[in-house]
Amino acid sequence: MSTVEFPTVVDAPQAWMRVDVEAVTTWRRDLTTDQVAEIEAAAGPIVEGMQDIGCMEKTDFPLTTLAEEIPLWVDSLLNDFGFLHICGLKTGPENIRRAAAIFYGLGLHLGRPRSQNAKGHVLGHVCDLGFSSNDPNVRIYQTRERQNYHTDSCDVAGLMCLKPAKRGGESGIVSSMAIYNEMRTECPDLLAELLKPMHVDRRGEVTADGLPYYQQPVFSWHKGYLSALYAPHYIRSAPRLGGVPALTEIQIAALDTFDALADDPRFNITFKLEAGDILFVHNHTVMHDRLAYEDWGAREGRRYLLRLWLAVPGARCLPDHYKHRFGSVTVGDRGGIRVPGNALNAPLVPI
Repeated sequence: MSTVEFPTVVDAPQAWMRVDVEAVTTWRRDLTTDQVAEIEAAAGPIVEGMQDIGCMEKTDFPLTTLAEEIPLWVDSLLNDFGFLHICGLKTGPENIRRAAAIFYGLGLHLGRPRSQNAKGHVLGHVCDLGFSSNDPNVRIYQTRERQNYHTDSCDVAGLMCLKPAKRGGESGIVSSMAIYNEMRTECPDLLAELLKPMHVDRRGEVTADGLPYYQQPVFSWHKGYLSALYAPHYIRSAPRLGGVPALTEIQIAALDTFDALADDPRFNITFKLEAGDILFVHNHTVMHDRLAYEDWGAREGRRYLLRLWLAVPGARCLPDHYKHRFGSVTVGDRGGIRVPGNALNAPLVPI
């Protein structure tokens, strides 16, 4: 057994099990008719004008009653279950600018958008581009493959569904904190490996340090908080890179156990996002998944979501080694993928 001194058991709402979230509906928010009207009114000038979505500021998207409620959303994300399912909007792929204005505008009331790739995109398009993860420079959201439980490189990630898949594509949520507690009790020798740095493949998005990988533990304890940062496919693909050793047997066993617990229905919850639904997740305490899916066939009929990565004021402190992935650990100004020369922009088509 390991002699590592582990962080304390996480005894907080963030360490939830499936039975806990199924017993309540606080993680689901149904917008009222008045709230939807308020959002659509705020988006109107953006839709009708020529303003670049990526140049929007919070003041460009004025809200009244929702401006009082959104801080409650943020508190729930940071301190409760760590995810919110927002329902009631009517958006679709036929008017991307309108959907983008609504989604980006709401996001500005939660935090500051961050770059999601080497192109500097602060508005992401999640759909099948006909790629395969076998290509070392492809990110899995560009395929229709299952993503597996993972975190994104930001405080809070948001997804707005414009069109669901014909079959599959459900979203999964699991508490990384609950998995930590389980491994701390049942297999501390394997958990010890997840508290040590592992190499993670950057998938071609090389940052200013010039390295095609970074090193990061899955679990980090800092100033009273346990946080998780996990990209399973990219940890497992990192040994393809020069200078990265093969994973050891105990590292593989630790990753396999972690993934198996995430897939255990005692721990996770799954649901389907319908057109207009928004999902926000707090990456430091929960992981999300997207199941493999089948599209309707035509390009216009593909499963289509918009994505935001947000740096959130008031979020927890993170240890310095998060700089390898987040670029900074300054609260409210961290996260995203920062490569030299990537000017921030918000494309309205998948590129």
